[in-house]
Amino acid sequence: MMACLALCTVVHAQKKKPAKATGYTMYPPLGTWDEKEMRTGADRLSEFLPLLKNKKLAVFANHTSLVGTQNLVDTLHKLGMKISVVFGPEHGFRGTADAGEKISNYKDEKTGIPVVSLYGAKRRPSKEDLKDVDIMLFDIQDVGTRFYTYISSLEEYMIAAFENHKPLIILDRPNPNGFYVDGPVLDTAFRSFVGMQPVPIVYGMTIGEYAQMIAGEKWLKINGSSTYNIRVYKYGVENPEFMDLKKTVPYRMQIIACEKYTHNSKYVLPVKPSPNLPDIQSIYAYPSTCFFEGTVLSEGRGTPMPFRIFGHPSLPST
Repeated sequence: MMACLALCTVVHAQKKKPAKATGYTMYPPLGTWDEKEMRTGADRLSEFLPLLKNKKLAVFANHTSLVGTQNLVDTLHKLGMKISVVFGPEHGFRGTADAGEKISNYKDEKTGIPVVSLYGAKRRPSKEDLKDVDIMLFDIQDVGTRFYTYISSLEEYMIAAFENHKPLIILDRPNPNGFYVDGPVLDTAFRSFVGMQPVPIVYGMTIGEYAQMIAGEKWLKINGSSTYNIRVYKYGVENPEFMDLKKTVPYRMQIIACEKYTHNSKYVLPVKPSPNLPDIQSIYAYPSTCFFEGTVLSEGRGTPMPFRIFGHPSLPST
């Protein structure tokens, strides 16, 4: 039998019923939204597009990598940018694979661009993958939970960029669980792909902020060493050094931040971030109820309310 989970801190803490909105809306459990209009890093494409012209690109993306309503890769392809390879995370580049499903490399039907899966046995781009690449881009929607594997994919991608002396551009996106920090910090003796760094379960940062933290704390192992200096370039300032393809600066990263974003910004997610997070209630419950995956209980995968219900045939019906 299945039992509904009471999301007291999420649903019942609302002081007033939120206004209806089209799309996939996030509502903070406590407080009110910052109503300033904001833009994601990808939505600022026209501003950073000059960095990409006449360069060979690698793009780590999936179905959440949107510029307006169109996929970032499709947009860059239509604009004539030279994309050498697309890398896809868990669930694949187009977001159609189930959790944990093995994904093979293939050519994208829509663009003809080679797609390399970085989920499964291979989690980091190889030197061969990057031999025809000048700049690496990363743009994926995260949900701010340590065991959501996209931040682990980000870390592996960062290491590949730095070890191969490629400039890395991260397009930032809001964190739907970015208004709080909660849960125990990971004991790194139990490090795995569902938990690589000593952060709480809910870490309250955008994916761009997380990238800056793990670089600044020197938690990365670059060529097996934590002794390095990663230069984080401020976007909007002329930095010819960042685009120096002669590789005189080996470790460099630029974050295209969300414009006018705060950790209480109102934002409508245009698509669900993964197959079993279909709505904001599931995203809010996910950091807690995902732990049922380590038990005999079902956490509601395959139902209309994943992570919002749990159950087992032995549970009473009332």
